[in-house]
Amino acid sequence: MPVITCIEDLKRLHRARTPRMFYDYAESGSYTEQTFRENTTDFARLKLRQKVAVDMSDRSTASDMAGLPVSMPVGLAPVGLAGMQHADGEIHAARAAERFGVPFCLSTMSICSIEDVAAHATKPFMFQLYVMRDQNFVAAIIDRAKAAGCSALVLTLDLQILGQRHKDLKNGLSAPPKLTLPVMLDLALKWRWGMGMLRTRRRQFGNIVGHAKGVGDTSSLMSWTAEQFDERLDWDKIARIRDMWGGKLILKGIMDPEDARIAADFGADAIVVSNHGGRQLDGALSAIRMLPHIVAAVGDRVEIHMDSGIRSGQDVLKALALGAHATWIGRAWLHGLGAMGATGVTHALEIIRKELDISMALCGERDVKALSRKNLLIPRDFLTEYEV
Repeated sequence: MPVITCIEDLKRLHRARTPRMFYDYAESGSYTEQTFRENTTDFARLKLRQKVAVDMSDRSTASDMAGLPVSMPVGLAPVGLAGMQHADGEIHAARAAERFGVPFCLSTMSICSIEDVAAHATKPFMFQLYVMRDQNFVAAIIDRAKAAGCSALVLTLDLQILGQRHKDLKNGLSAPPKLTLPVMLDLALKWRWGMGMLRTRRRQFGNIVGHAKGVGDTSSLMSWTAEQFDERLDWDKIARIRDMWGGKLILKGIMDPEDARIAADFGADAIVVSNHGGRQLDGALSAIRMLPHIVAAVGDRVEIHMDSGIRSGQDVLKALALGAHATWIGRAWLHGLGAMGATGVTHALEIIRKELDISMALCGERDVKALSRKNLLIPRDFLTEYEV
């Protein structure tokens, strides 16, 4: 067994053990992948300010997210197709998050259904909604999330139209995979993954197949999905969804100060500064570059979370120091899942918490909630190169 010390170690194992189409689905962006790359490289431009001769004892990474106590301000972001990275992937991830004391958010496009995850969890999880044109489906899936006791609805706003991801098209991405010759040759080398898949019945989109009208198998699912993302989603529709849900609402995909102000006026419980991990609008600014502008626009009027590009505990520290109340990880936990299942997700969380704890201490802080810009050295052009 290799020694795992960082997310990059899990990423290498993930690539070796998971079919190419699913690894590429996780580790890719849209078009030229400029935004996908800059989501991580812009974090590296921020430097940490070291402090010495301070008391570093009795440290705490504990915080809260949307009113829930957490062991650290890091949640497992909703990721589609997680159950194709590892058999029963969403169940494994939810249980790992629960044991670690951080939130898990289930994607609409998950392989394991809301009911599957609820049956294996002992604490509430969040549910992420893609708004579809089929209003009966939307109403029904909201009711299912309520019945499962989900603690919050995370409404994704930046996928009314699906961004083009070249790798997915070239790989013929599907769930389950279509058995073309290249796919079969690839699967022959991924026996560990294949054995897991043979032992589970969960191999297609569990929240959709058998629940959406006219979708009873994979072939009908693909045509339904291609037509269903609601291009007409606007604030009036968001208000109707809020009223249908009636609980905590988190708005994900905010990348503009004006949109952040509207969301704060709207009464969202939290917003997530996110560019969908660089998978939607290529050429957009990185999430970490936009974060300070959004913090300046809304202050403490709404709880601000951030995702896209976080691969380490130091990245978490930098986001918190720039004003985020909490963060979400996607690829980091997905690499752990694809590498080692639930154990890998736990490894990912342990790596991030340890990096956050040690780096926070060396910056002279004992409480994660005390982090601020005073802990960073920020390049002069980081905030001013572009006019917002």
